[in-house]
Amino acid sequence: VGAVEDARPDRWGERVIEVIEKPARRSLMEYLLFAGHERFGAFSVSTSDQEYAPYAVNALPGLQDVDELQRLVRLVAANEPVPVAKQRLLAPGTSMGGARPKALIDIDGAAWIIKFAELGDPADAGLVEHAAMTLAAKAGIRVAPTRPIRLQDGHAVAVQRFDRARGGARILTQSAFVALRAEGSAFGYPELAALLRRRAAPALASERRRELFRRMVFNILIDNTDDHEKNHALMLDDRLHVDLAPAFDVLPTAQGLGYQQMRVGAAQADSTIDNALSEAAQFGISKDAARREAAKVARVCAGWREHFAQAGVSARDIDYLAVFIDREFLKAQRDALVRRR
Repeated sequence: VGAVEDARPDRWGERVIEVIEKPARRSLMEYLLFAGHERFGAFSVSTSDQEYAPYAVNALPGLQDVDELQRLVRLVAANEPVPVAKQRLLAPGTSMGGARPKALIDIDGAAWIIKFAELGDPADAGLVEHAAMTLAAKAGIRVAPTRPIRLQDGHAVAVQRFDRARGGARILTQSAFVALRAEGSAFGYPELAALLRRRAAPALASERRRELFRRMVFNILIDNTDDHEKNHALMLDDRLHVDLAPAFDVLPTAQGLGYQQMRVGAAQADSTIDNALSEAAQFGISKDAARREAAKVARVCAGWREHFAQAGVSARDIDYLAVFIDREFLKAQRDALVRRR
């Protein structure tokens, strides 16, 4: 069931539950229960059928706890026991999806997800993600606010939750995975654009489809090939109109795959601008207009080195990422768009 699929903890959350709660029965019901109140979207689980009584977890930790959170995350990753007195710091974050280590923290009264690097990461992933997200904003893409968090060893990145209003009110939210599967559509950018055409509020549909096109082109040119359908989300209003949620989990994957995780166009998932242009009509724009949008994104991406340096990414990490972002396959496409103007 879609709501359950979005609400369940993913690999990291399950791992933390196994360390902290040690459930004797490791079924979906147990994972849903122990994840507590802070899960993605508006769905939750109660221990009572008479009143809302979620599994109790502690209040969110704050910025002052991030170094300790990193230490605890590394204990979990190494299958080491977490001191009982410290488990309260990790418990609220067990509900969040994804495979990478993360936790929930409070920053100025709002809930943020803090994402930690994994041991052996070839670059400072937290700083790189912040740089990529702020670069995407320059390309006309709404992004979830991010903050780099300095640690004793590198950086984490904090990403503000878009599925919570100020004060903690829940916002009805679903992943593109659930939304597309529910209507029997393939997992693709054109399919997501078609869903927005049908279900978004009329005043928003056109711009959101055009923005989705820019997001697709940006992911191609910045070598973000981890753009699968769970890394896109939709928010619902009280009339059940959908809105494209701000972008999140946008950063170079640095694998040089040459294909995206979602269908791009007629050539399926191939990471080419020609493929992105092939079904421009699904995004509500002509091929010429789509090419102009792609050129705007390409001009922003052409300055990625300078932007990353200004964001604090080291020269070493920029040189490492350039092997993938500036490889001939992508650079030639980017340069061709910039030249056309």
